[in-house]
Amino acid sequence: MLTILDAKKFDTVYALLEESFPPDERRTYEGQKALLKDARYTVFTYEEDGEILAAMLTWNLDSALFLEHFAVFSKYRGKGLGARLLALLSEKAGRRICLEVEPPETEIARRRIAFYERSGFSRNLFPYLQPSLSEGKNPVPLQIMTTGGALDEESFANIKKELYEKVYDYKEGVSL
Repeated sequence: MLTILDAKKFDTVYALLEESFPPDERRTYEGQKALLKDARYTVFTYEEDGEILAAMLTWNLDSALFLEHFAVFSKYRGKGLGARLLALLSEKAGRRICLEVEPPETEIARRRIAFYERSGFSRNLFPYLQPSLSEGKNPVPLQIMTTGGALDEESFANIKKELYEKVYDYKEGVSL
């Protein structure tokens, strides 16, 4: 079962982010912790015997539920847990989910995309650049994947605008 993060376990979730994402694709410890005060932001964890095995960090947006980070501790990967958790999140959300992935330029990126496709996500091939997450970090070229099929250009533009403004506090027209 997915449960909302007990704030006392934040350090474990942040350690999972550090294990799972390169520095340019995650916020600083302080920046990540500050998001816990945002009503649109929810961290779900999956635990067994009081131990966190996985986390799903989400934003409740108008256009979709944005799965900003999804990670399973490495020792629990490859056992079907990720697919089960995506199914649970999809059921809980009851609406479109979107997430960001690296373009299929490496074997691990291709495997990650295939995993999400098996879980009902579609790639949207419109240009997308994740803005810098904090001072000293670089913007990252990514792709948006969504449940409910691929997006048309207008729907993609709406999701991109909402991600930029609400998740990244970035206004288009400002240099990345």
